[in-house]
Amino acid sequence: MNKERIENLSIILKKLNQEGATEEVRQEALSIVKEISPVELSIAEQNLIEEGMNPQELRGLCEVHMEVLKDELDKIKTSITEGHVLNTMIEEHEEILKLLKKLEVLNNKIQKMNNYDEEGNIARELVELADNILDAENHHQREEQVLFPEMEVLGITGPTRIMKMEHEDLREKKRRIKSLGENAKYVNFEAFKSDLDETAKYLIFNLRDHIFKENYILYPSALETIKENSKWEEMKDRCDKIGYCGFTPSH
Repeated sequence: MNKERIENLSIILKKLNQEGATEEVRQEALSIVKEISPVELSIAEQNLIEEGMNPQELRGLCEVHMEVLKDELDKIKTSITEGHVLNTMIEEHEEILKLLKKLEVLNNKIQKMNNYDEEGNIARELVELADNILDAENHHQREEQVLFPEMEVLGITGPTRIMKMEHEDLREKKRRIKSLGENAKYVNFEAFKSDLDETAKYLIFNLRDHIFKENYILYPSALETIKENSKWEEMKDRCDKIGYCGFTPSH
């Protein structure tokens, strides 16, 4: 790891937070990020948290890094085998993204409706979809109870802290969408539509962003730091005990 690169990136992350993503700062960040590894980025984030920056302020600061890594997911997947802890998590992400697309379509449909009676089963559709999205909880538990602790033991604590914080935030939004569906016929329809639109759009945007950061920053950092196959096998056993999601393709 290159300490100078980590220090330079820490400075850039501060600039991004303080000045916003101006073109000048973005280009400066791109020039550094192209040469930096996921672990080095993780350490730069971690250093800022230890200096007192609120992890909330670091959310969204990885866009520049993600811009560089957009086409890298296939390379990550070919470096691990089917059934590997991370391969399963990446496959689950793909299924979650499909559910978010369904939520986007359903929300758009509801926003065009004038009253609840236009589509008698719309609330049931929303509740069922929310249940499917909430079914990702075992995915998050495997991350929080198995993957994150192993990374933290090896000194990668900043990104895991941010991901856990986002899990809590996103759980609340998922539950809110289910509650809206369950109570749709008891409330003013326009108020229901407005609340759903705001909550669904927040969840869709932020969960997609969360998945991107895990796929392209967190998981590559884990692969780079946890090197022993025996450790991944032991982690797989612990994941098996926690369990999987109804939509998990294979494990």
